[in-house]
Amino acid sequence: MKLTRIELHWVRLPLVAPFRTSFGVEYDREALLVKAVTPDVVGWGECVALPQPLYSAEYVDGAADALIRFLVPAVSALPDVTAAAVGAALTAVKGHPMAKAALEIAILDAQLRQANMPLADYLGAVRPAVPSGVSVGIMASIPELLDAVDGYLAAGYQRIKLKIQPGWDVAPVRAVREHLGDAVPLQVDANGAYTLADAVHLARLDPFELLMIEQPLVEDDLRGHAALARRLRTPICLDESVTSPARAVEAIESGAAAVINIKPGRVGGYLQARRIHDICAAHGVPVWVGGMLETGIGRAANLALAALPNFSLVGDVSASDRFFARDITPPITMRDGWIEVPTGPGIGVEPDDAALKEASVRSEWIDL
Repeated sequence: MKLTRIELHWVRLPLVAPFRTSFGVEYDREALLVKAVTPDVVGWGECVALPQPLYSAEYVDGAADALIRFLVPAVSALPDVTAAAVGAALTAVKGHPMAKAALEIAILDAQLRQANMPLADYLGAVRPAVPSGVSVGIMASIPELLDAVDGYLAAGYQRIKLKIQPGWDVAPVRAVREHLGDAVPLQVDANGAYTLADAVHLARLDPFELLMIEQPLVEDDLRGHAALARRLRTPICLDESVTSPARAVEAIESGAAAVINIKPGRVGGYLQARRIHDICAAHGVPVWVGGMLETGIGRAANLALAALPNFSLVGDVSASDRFFARDITPPITMRDGWIEVPTGPGIGVEPDDAALKEASVRSEWIDL
């Protein structure tokens, strides 16, 4: 496949409500979209980096700089551009997995559109729809939290995930569990806000029969997670800590992770995500797809990934209206707790021109 240019589009979409985690509050989604243009088709990808380096070292403008100065030039030198070749071509550039993932999926989308093949089929999906869970941010009060949870359950979401941090953990989790009873699947996500010294405190979550506690400690502390796992009854899920297939093996074999959350942007792309899925399946470790407040571009691709066989736990792939009053693609909708996997070529969706124009901040083209 021949590329003629790469386009970068900065967009900003206001959130329907502020989303607070242990590392900050988001009021809108500032995203970088990558468009791969060929003589016959175009492909789209989304970089999931945040505007500031708070979730990870990457941030939107840094990812754009890496794409412009290093990643796109590396791809432009390929005699035949395919997603598989892109991964190999980018290995010389250290780091920048979110930027690499965005470029890879844009090229893969174009490649699959040209072949008239859905991304789900290419990855090996086995389900036509995936169950949808919701991530609930830190609230100002427990009554506000309970109202939000009731609203999400009424909308049909099959699993509730609560963001927690020191000072907002045991009390809100207890309140939600007592409010909902034992039938509703419930888990928590700390985004690395605790230390191993908090083990006794975190063990106070055990009586609430949570599915898991996600990323309680900082990302580089596998040893600490393994030690914590021996002191908790609640399974530990790793997110930020799992950055590659090798890291996934280390997390599993060390006892640091009983569950893994796979985010394609965090691991460098959908092909890497599929490798991690396969590794976890071979080790009997269940996985699920995490969310990064994606627009419809990233959300559609995540749906294809979540339909693979070892994604046996409900993930964070929610409907568009969970975050946006108007997405940049036709809205991704949920019905009775399920979201259909796109069946069109490539990722199966593309931006609505009017919505993209409304959300646009600026654009830059790189001719090849």
